[in-house]
Amino acid sequence: MARIPEETLHTIRDRVDLVDLIGRHVQLKKSGRNFVGLCPFHSEKTPSFNVNVERQIFHCFGCGEGGNAITFLMKHENLTFPEAARTLARELGIEVPENEVSGEAGLGERLRGANLTAQALYAEAITRPQAEPAREYLARRGLGADEIERFGIGFAPASGRALLGRLEREGVPASLGQQAGLLGRRDHHFDMLRGRITFPIQDARGQVLGFGGRTLSDETKPKYLNTPESPIYKKREVFYGLHLAVPAMRRAERAVVVEGYFDRLAMHRAGVEEAVATCGTALTAEHARALRRRTRRVVLVFDGDEAGQKAVESSLQVLLPEGLRVESVLLPSGQDPDDLLVAEGAEGLRARVESAEPALDLVIRRVVTRGCNTPWEKSDAVAALAPLIGRVPEAVERSELVRRLALAVDVEASAVEQALYNARRGGEPEAREAMPEPPRRADPREHWARDLLAAVLVEPSLAGTGPHEALCSLVPASPARGALALALAEAAHAGVVDVAAIEAEAEAEAEASGAAAESNAAALTVLRMVALEGRFADAPEQARRAFHDVVSRLEDASDREARRQRRRGWEDHSLSDAELLAEAQQGVERRRRRSKHVQRPQSGAAH
Repeated sequence: MARIPEETLHTIRDRVDLVDLIGRHVQLKKSGRNFVGLCPFHSEKTPSFNVNVERQIFHCFGCGEGGNAITFLMKHENLTFPEAARTLARELGIEVPENEVSGEAGLGERLRGANLTAQALYAEAITRPQAEPAREYLARRGLGADEIERFGIGFAPASGRALLGRLEREGVPASLGQQAGLLGRRDHHFDMLRGRITFPIQDARGQVLGFGGRTLSDETKPKYLNTPESPIYKKREVFYGLHLAVPAMRRAERAVVVEGYFDRLAMHRAGVEEAVATCGTALTAEHARALRRRTRRVVLVFDGDEAGQKAVESSLQVLLPEGLRVESVLLPSGQDPDDLLVAEGAEGLRARVESAEPALDLVIRRVVTRGCNTPWEKSDAVAALAPLIGRVPEAVERSELVRRLALAVDVEASAVEQALYNARRGGEPEAREAMPEPPRRADPREHWARDLLAAVLVEPSLAGTGPHEALCSLVPASPARGALALALAEAAHAGVVDVAAIEAEAEAEAEASGAAAESNAAALTVLRMVALEGRFADAPEQARRAFHDVVSRLEDASDREARRQRRRGWEDHSLSDAELLAEAQQGVERRRRRSKHVQRPQSGAAH
């Protein structure tokens, strides 16, 4: 695939709102000049993920992932560089020259294209005469034409070949349709969801990843059928309705989780727009991490029967370790949000959600009501609840839960603490952590290289016109030196250090060559980190003084090392007197060349 013009990439980076883009996936909060949140690329409980608005870059100080808007999409959505750039261009209304994007698109983009074709067909089919039974069924569930269009509900024609024919006409191979989960195959290909009402399952940006399908008759089994998993559709990671719920999650500072498509639609119609539903699977650790990035509070709305109460307990197993504060609403047995919306109206359904209680309190109450009279019953109750309480990561919250359980069961808190300790030891074999290696003693020159970098980021004129090899040679080979070299080159070339542009250029070069940008990865990480730290921000004079001071220190360190080398050479007789004199003269000459290329402070400049 040909490279996208640099001017187009620059326009994309210039127009994109990085906080808005990342905020669809991560709950960000303002912290000084930056925004911080929980990293979407690794599991953490204390935010170490930083977004810098001024420089339009992000960096996680926990796992080291970072980049700009394009690289964020690449990493988060598993896209190639051209796919990510073109996705942002479409969202921003930026035209990418067609002759620059010809050729075969990446697999992810082609699968999304096939899903888009399917969604268009399903949306058209729901309006056709043959879909009258589907529209009548939806009407009985309270969904009219406006809701059908708003939520993208569709219908897969019963013929079983409508989508196959549409894909063929648009040049999409049947094999790709099968890989996307849209087509099945026995003796021949057929439409996977034929004869079913369809629900598009979309990511946070609204791109269709897969579909859910519902039969028109309860007699047909299975009633619900999802398209199979594909390279872009993983059931244990996605939520139905997420793209509509994310803005509401920010406003309400919570997520409401329900069990099915119609339940999620009922919540939205009742004004609980922060609701999402799992797609045919119980809540997983991946779901929990996705929720934790966007909110701290989760409300579970499940059926009040035995299965629903067990579902609450199993959900707590994965939600609590992520530090989520989980509340629960147990509905009347046999009723779901869709039923209650009809019976109690929108206000009644909202009132039930607002009445949610801490889920662990409900679980404790449920276990205790089974009976806690005999020592055996008390022991069983504590043993059943201790593993759940042990999954709460915050010490104060965990201590309060221990106290509540002790009161409910009428035992000493110390007994519950002991059960908690036993549960933690007995749940899984404890991994013996290897003793960490002693930390390498840091070379102070690496730290000085970061000082130089921070100064050049604020005052690019310090880079001069080059060459920069003399300055970089004063620093030992390290990611910090690589970052300094990148910044100096960019400053000398453009008069400014655009970190996002450096990132994009590195990614584009790697994409064009087909090689991973491993050589520059560590240097780019240091560059982002120093940029996010914002040292010398709004203090160019301080940056200049620091720059010259560090250069002097590096030169002095270099001269000291040269003298040590000469002394060792003289002591072990590896250098003759003539060679020793020549080395000393070369040292003087090197210092003279450095003073010529490296700017010195003006007379009177303070240190």
